[in-house]
Amino acid sequence: MSEFPVAPLEHIRRERSSIKWTRFPADVLPLFVAEMDYTLAPNIVATLVERVQASDTGYLDGPGPLAPAFAGFALARWGWRVDPTHVHLATDVSVGIVEALRLVVPRGGRVAITPPVYPPFYELVDEVAGVVVEAPLIEVDGAWALDLLALERAFASGIDAFLLCNPHNPHGIVFDHETLVRVARLAATHDVFVISDEIHAPLTHPGVTFTPFAPLAHEAGARAVTVTSASKGWNVAGVKCALIIAADDAVNELLNRLPEEVACRTSILGLHANIAAFSCSDWLDNAIEQIVDNDRLLDSLLRENLPAVVYHRPQASYLAWLDLRQLGLGESPYRRILDEARVALNDGECFGLGGSGFARLNLACSPDTLREAVARIAALVARVSSVETAA
Repeated sequence: MSEFPVAPLEHIRRERSSIKWTRFPADVLPLFVAEMDYTLAPNIVATLVERVQASDTGYLDGPGPLAPAFAGFALARWGWRVDPTHVHLATDVSVGIVEALRLVVPRGGRVAITPPVYPPFYELVDEVAGVVVEAPLIEVDGAWALDLLALERAFASGIDAFLLCNPHNPHGIVFDHETLVRVARLAATHDVFVISDEIHAPLTHPGVTFTPFAPLAHEAGARAVTVTSASKGWNVAGVKCALIIAADDAVNELLNRLPEEVACRTSILGLHANIAAFSCSDWLDNAIEQIVDNDRLLDSLLRENLPAVVYHRPQASYLAWLDLRQLGLGESPYRRILDEARVALNDGECFGLGGSGFARLNLACSPDTLREAVARIAALVARVSSVETAA
């Protein structure tokens, strides 16, 4: 495959106004927020232009044609048979999570999460006046996994809900079928409502099998919803549309109690962009191929220039989880890399327990951007090392 289309950084800075390009000065390489540098799929662009030209910019009251569009994608991609009547709208995945939590978590209720994990999970639980219960991932022989014993203890202690991040952000873990079956059975045994955030699932890498949680929950008799969107896979987060999908009829009856405004606040442009996206498998596959190429490149660059960095390579998405604790950059490698190397990553500390000294890097960029970022960080480490040696 030829290199996936991506404009030079200077051009992107001129053309785009998202936080990735405005939060930091122009001399900072932005490799933090989960937004691709790639140009949109032509079909998505054409769809958005068509909808605007048709003045189709009003309100929504349901998913309409998006439900069968997603169902078709899920069946073709993962063998998941989604009942279109079980599909509901939300503004974005975070809103979908919050609104699902509101239905099942009383004030002061307890919600389990598995840090280091997507930082907004903490805020979303707080938004519903819930209490976070942490069951951190465990690291075994350099690999990260769910701590099923810790989850079982947490569930048994009285948990109202569990936020499952599948694939896991920031590690890019795609949990295997057996692990998810065990989670589903634990949830059924202890009556824990599972909300599975599967926004990064379309970006699963070749040779890796993604397993949707909803069918396993249904089989185990666990209550669950899936929250997802085309926003990460096709880089359309800003058009604001996500899906909440019930695992079974009983949970669907629960989702039917969502306030009317949850669907109404979703963007009609986002709905049509999602419909177009779920038919753009070729663009998605090409994007994944470039991401995997960048993953290999980053691994090579780190081995050659920053061998002290431990790179936990992703099985899905474009987020690289880096252990920077041995670089000699102090308690906050993220801050020194930002201030002195002028590379913006995501600070691992924000991801909760186990994240301190780590950082998340965005692979969905030009290979030259990765080369420049590693060169800058390596130069900083060399400077720090030479100063310490001189001292």
